[in-house]
Amino acid sequence: MASKGEEGNGSARISSEILVIGSGIAGCTTALQLADKGCEVTLVCAGRSLDDGNTALAQGGIVYQGRDDRPDLLRNDIQVAGRSLNYRRAVQYLSKRGPEAVRELLVDRLKVPFEREEDNSFKLTREGGHGRNRILYCADYTGWAIMDRLKRAVRENPNINLLTRRTAVDLLTTHHHSQRLEYKYQLLNQCVGAYLFNQHTGQVEMALADYTVLATGGVGQVYLHTTNTPGSIGSGLTMAQRSGAKVLNCEYVQFHPTALFQRGGQQFLITEAIRGEGAKFIRMDGKPFMKEYDPRGDLAPRDVVTRAIVEEMLKTGDDFVYLDAASYVENDLPRRFPTIHRRCLELGMDMTRQAIPVVPAAHFFCGGILVDQQGRSTLHRLYAVGECTCTGVHGANRLASTSLLEGLLWGQSAAESIGAKIGKKNRLPGKLTGSIPHWTNPGTEDREDPALIAQDWATIKNTMWNYVGIVRTTSRLNRAYDDLYNLNKRLYEFYRHTPISRPLIQLFHGCQTANLITFFALRNLKSTGCHYRVDS
Repeated sequence: MASKGEEGNGSARISSEILVIGSGIAGCTTALQLADKGCEVTLVCAGRSLDDGNTALAQGGIVYQGRDDRPDLLRNDIQVAGRSLNYRRAVQYLSKRGPEAVRELLVDRLKVPFEREEDNSFKLTREGGHGRNRILYCADYTGWAIMDRLKRAVRENPNINLLTRRTAVDLLTTHHHSQRLEYKYQLLNQCVGAYLFNQHTGQVEMALADYTVLATGGVGQVYLHTTNTPGSIGSGLTMAQRSGAKVLNCEYVQFHPTALFQRGGQQFLITEAIRGEGAKFIRMDGKPFMKEYDPRGDLAPRDVVTRAIVEEMLKTGDDFVYLDAASYVENDLPRRFPTIHRRCLELGMDMTRQAIPVVPAAHFFCGGILVDQQGRSTLHRLYAVGECTCTGVHGANRLASTSLLEGLLWGQSAAESIGAKIGKKNRLPGKLTGSIPHWTNPGTEDREDPALIAQDWATIKNTMWNYVGIVRTTSRLNRAYDDLYNLNKRLYEFYRHTPISRPLIQLFHGCQTANLITFFALRNLKSTGCHYRVDS
């Protein structure tokens, strides 16, 4: 069995049957389901706690099943939002199996306290793009409530070895790392684990596993304005791509239309559920405007709403628009949205009396590591789940509240697939694991400069926001690609003699993520969904 709760042991070599990198809903679900089958699981968390990622920030809810709902109705809503660029099989799989997964794990096993009616049936809300009320929620802190129960279950499971404050550096593969020629000559490239930077010790550990699962989340922090947590830099995406796994749809970055307006830093999300309850976008003069852009009005899909807000700001020169719940929502706002109400009050706004100033911010990555319905990537022994993947569910634009469901379902599916393979015949041979070398530092010169790192990040974030953002043109994308390519070269040359550190790892991953998004955006000449080109 795996040792439980190891935090701070700087051992240079870790071995287990399964290595899961990332601890949001997708990573925790995968780890928990595998541990339940008796498998040894090493679960890696970059922060101090399992809930340091985006899952805990999810406000709106998770797709379930409405009272007059059917899988084909949900499938249609997902495909309309995704501009029919969705993978039909994946959408059908989520629409049919998703509610069952929610019931099995979240309702029956973890007993997440979703809101209920007086007769004990579930309260269901509706968000933009949905034709039915089908979303389960816990006030406006659904993600936190789910993670609270997942954290407890993970920590209580003796088969899970939890490693906190570990930053993944690179995946280990037979073609790139094995020192035995017989593995380099084989056509089949295999993932055998990862190098992990231990923030407790400052050393790099080698984590070997029969199967590796990436659950590293999104990419929002490569943009100037985002709702994402600091670790959302696309690390899983870039590690998989460098290792030879196929990535897809990286140009489709969804911008959430309603982040609370404030200058700089991580933006506070204003859930779409507020509009589901009736709130409307208004101009400074108090007039609603969304019907002028789309017949669905304030409940149009996110890409439509985001561009409408940008258009309004360009027309008026204002830095934001207003979201008015006070005038249009009959529900008790402090009770229905306690987190948002409290945050607004901290900033001197009372959402029960005033409209909320909002702007778009980078929110969700619709592309990622290409995986099938079992979470298998194109690299042997590498699985991926959650936002770092491209399952095909979202197409060119994600439908609201499908992200938690996708992470949950694919986490469950990956665990089923891996669990069926665990056994002696699928173990990595000792001569292979013994041929993987320990990490060697690229240099010993202490050249790390916080000011230079901050400036490099400012370049990445501003370049992506201005040139590869909500509205794109060929000239902007060309400029971004050239600038980011040159920055990446300079980073490599400058830091290749410097000892490794978490800031350097994150900077490399972030720059390469920005490069990938820009490359895909430049190559796709068709304007669709989140990828909006005005000169296509």
